Amino acid sequence: MVLVTSDKPVLPRSHSASSTLPWVTTVSRLVLAGVLIVAGWGKIGTPVLSVQAVKAYELLPDSLATVVGYGLPILEIVIGVLLVVGLLTRVAGIISALLMLAFVIGIASAWARGLRIDCGCFGGGGQLKAGVEPDYLIDILRDAGFFALGVVVAWFPPGRFALDSALGLTSGREPYDDDIEGDDEKPYEKENH
Repeated sequence: MVLVTSDKPVLPRSHSASSTLPWVTTVSRLVLAGVLIVAGWGKIGTPVLSVQAVKAYELLPDSLATVVGYGLPILEIVIGVLLVVGLLTRVAGIISALLMLAFVIGIASAWARGLRIDCGCFGGGGQLKAGVEPDYLIDILRDAGFFALGVVVAWFPPGRFALDSALGLTSGREPYDDDIEGDDEKPYEKENH
């Protein structure tokens, strides 16, 4: 007689954290995508203001600040669209996280140096008018939250409804595959005499 067993317990799907992870990634992906698209769209129509916002941070030479000011809205929209459709999800998540980290560092730097500027995150930017106080702490906390979403997307791609999955671009077996945990391993046989 041959008894087939597995050394892994089979948990009911409702108890498996792996069944919620793709939804967490999907929500993170879509929220981050929406923010990036709105931010890029708010700047792309007025590139001069975008350049002005980047220059206001006084971190980059003027020529590089001009390139960043023109290029940033395009990058934000492209990364946002990639996140919406779930294409190159890990790369888009990494770039999103790095962008948000750069924004946090830039805003913190402006605050530490006593600059009184609008972050320019969703358009506008530059020096604040007299009597208007900057909201640096709120901007930093917001962008830190978006950084966290970027990390989730980069760490656990691609989520649900992603072109990466449909096109077979995901690397290896996803940790939240629809299989029941443990069914992909070969059971070992134990002979009963």
